[in-house]
Amino acid sequence: MMPTLTIDPTAFCREVWLSYQSGKGADPTHALRGVSTAVYPGEFVSVVGPSGSGKSSLLHALAGFARPSYGQAVLLGADISRSRQAAIAKVHRRGVGVIFQSLNLVPSLPTVENVLLPSRFAHARVDFGRATSILAKLGLEHRVKHRTSSLSGGEQQRVALARVLYSPPTILLADEPTGALDTTSTALVLDQLQQLARNGTTVMLVTHDLAAGALADRALVMRDGQIVREVHQPTIQQLTVSAPAAASAQQVNHG
Repeated sequence: MMPTLTIDPTAFCREVWLSYQSGKGADPTHALRGVSTAVYPGEFVSVVGPSGSGKSSLLHALAGFARPSYGQAVLLGADISRSRQAAIAKVHRRGVGVIFQSLNLVPSLPTVENVLLPSRFAHARVDFGRATSILAKLGLEHRVKHRTSSLSGGEQQRVALARVLYSPPTILLADEPTGALDTTSTALVLDQLQQLARNGTTVMLVTHDLAAGALADRALVMRDGQIVREVHQPTIQQLTVSAPAAASAQQVNHG
């Protein structure tokens, strides 16, 4: 069941199914099966579970990047379940940050300019010093003026996060933002996500890293397109009791 709080959720979905067919005449594959959940202002929520469990599909449905086959998805008060892309883009401009597998960086631009790019498009004042400071917090102080194309995959992930941090959104939907990072860089990124939530941003983190997921206020454990368990602090620490990740998720599912 969805939480019953007196404040309005930043985003929620109700009985969402997300189905697709791999070929003509093929049986439909259900990426999501009647999922209902909500996230609230200042809440840090992780989504964990085995590969193929529906974690990324849930984020895509809430972001408006995948249209539900059935059910309702609401983002910043707007029902985006059947909205056109132009309307969804308008909602995003009101305060939605996304970090997905496609980072949407401009390879030819210096790192700092990728951070400043959304502000330049909006004809807003840019603060080079602030952008540089954010990059430094993510361990990229030596890469500020380097072309983004020269950065590693992990470094580019941090640039994408720096761009979000430069203009903190109302909600951040992040799909595996630490997937290509080493331990030190992962710690830097997770610290910034926690800081975002403390400052009022809703953070929704999809991760295969259960130790990262356990840093959240609440974890949604998924399997076979469904949320099979919701874990809160302090019992969320159960997510780290064993490895590998898939085995841990299954243990929590049946715990």
